Amino acid sequence: MGPDRCGQALLQIGVNMMALPGGRHLDSIPLPGQRLHLMQVDSVQRWMEDLKLMTECECMCVLQAKPISLEEDAQGDLILAGGSGPGDPLQLLLKRGWVISTELRRIGQKLAQDRWARVHSMSVRLTCHARSMVSEYSAVSRSSSQEMGQIEKLLMEKCSELSAVTERCLQVENEHILKSMKACVSETLSTLGQHFGQLLELALTREVQALVRKIDASDNIYTTESTTGNLFSLTQEGAPLCRIIAKEGGVVALFKVCRQDSFRCLYPQALRTLASICCVEEGVHQLEKVDGVLCLADILTDDSHSEATRAEAAAVVAQVTSPHLPFTQHLSSFLESMEEIVTALVKLCQEASSGEVFLLASAALANITFFDTMACEMLLQLKAIRVLLEACSDKQRVDTPYTRDQIVTILANMSVLEQCASDIIQENGVQLIMGLLSEKPRSGTPAEVAACERVQQKAAVTLARLSRDPDVAREAVRLSCMSRLIELCRSPSKRNSSDAVLVACLAALRRLAGVCPEGLQDSDFQQLVQPRLVDSFLLCSNMEESFV
Repeated sequence: MGPDRCGQALLQIGVNMMALPGGRHLDSIPLPGQRLHLMQVDSVQRWMEDLKLMTECECMCVLQAKPISLEEDAQGDLILAGGSGPGDPLQLLLKRGWVISTELRRIGQKLAQDRWARVHSMSVRLTCHARSMVSEYSAVSRSSSQEMGQIEKLLMEKCSELSAVTERCLQVENEHILKSMKACVSETLSTLGQHFGQLLELALTREVQALVRKIDASDNIYTTESTTGNLFSLTQEGAPLCRIIAKEGGVVALFKVCRQDSFRCLYPQALRTLASICCVEEGVHQLEKVDGVLCLADILTDDSHSEATRAEAAAVVAQVTSPHLPFTQHLSSFLESMEEIVTALVKLCQEASSGEVFLLASAALANITFFDTMACEMLLQLKAIRVLLEACSDKQRVDTPYTRDQIVTILANMSVLEQCASDIIQENGVQLIMGLLSEKPRSGTPAEVAACERVQQKAAVTLARLSRDPDVAREAVRLSCMSRLIELCRSPSKRNSSDAVLVACLAALRRLAGVCPEGLQDSDFQQLVQPRLVDSFLLCSNMEESFV
């Protein structure tokens, strides 16, 4: 996900600063507040900009004599448009950090290609960017620490060394000497990257500490709102910054906000920030230390809180119970409040006024069913199947494959319980599952296509599990589920060539065939049911649709 590294040089904080965690983060995040504009600049464009301020007749001569580079990377130099505002050290660090990280990556690429002229020119430019970051940050930051001063000195020394050694390489023609010098350049670049990463992490840590202290000490709603917003913006820059925020007390400060009635209107913003921080292990550990689960349970069960507040609390629950994060499985405090939280989430699903609220609540429920098997029994007692199936017919609440993915996940996990089958039949759930087998993307984006594949796969898994009950199996056959399963197996385009969907459909088809074999043609039985599962899988996965 992050940019390429030059060897093992760059610390994650330096290079992967823009890498994004999972959860609700966007795929691409511009810098918050002040945006960073990158322009592709070539010689002609540069001359046209200068022409507005110049009237000398020599301009035409300059244009004719100016070389126009054919190198693609020469036209991709990074020009910063719109500097950070005065006294804005965070924006300065993020902007300069992004540019220097990019330059380090590109120098590593050109070094691997032995393009020494570009390596040297980019090294000189890197030195300028590093010097600018150090001087600008010193001008706007608080008193610098001795440790930062030492790292700044080491960074600039390595920048000078890199520029000098790459300049010497331009004068060398002997390949053996160049090869040995290349190793020296690579080592210098690696050390430079480490110093840059250390300096950036130290500087960002100082700024985060200042924000956390400000939130912790403030009793002014406007100050707290502004500072919390700044902290949320930082969480969008990736996991490394979330770790810094967690280590510096950000989780503790935000839960302090969520426990003060005077800050009730700020609960959604604080909870949204907490959900982002808890994508890293340090954030979840801090949440448990301050009894964060109990605070979330109090918010979810208190109807006096707005729907937006309870939805954001559900988002935090969804994050800390995510089955994709191994460290969340050891959240022991969650079990103590699980019944209250599950009950509140089912109610939130039932009363949700929008698709986003329903999505957050159902995602939390889906993750909880992975977190502990008792949750499925609780959901059965709370008549959650009826709530979820009724919501499927409400386009205001369930209108995307992402939401249907959460619903079918809950159904699939609940279907391991024997008593679940009768509730599914009673609520016409088999017909809904049949419809989920036909899930199709609207936009064709990779994320939506992947969501549709998950819906089809989990629908087939749910059907296979429920078909242990003969009544469910007969109802599925009556609704022509077997025909749809056969279509998904035989036609790769219907399942987007997904192997996971194919395996689930073959398993469901075999379960139904065991109850109602008369629903299959001989060719389907011989190819999809009778052979070993792996043989049927290989047969279907190698099928090519013919257009002849």
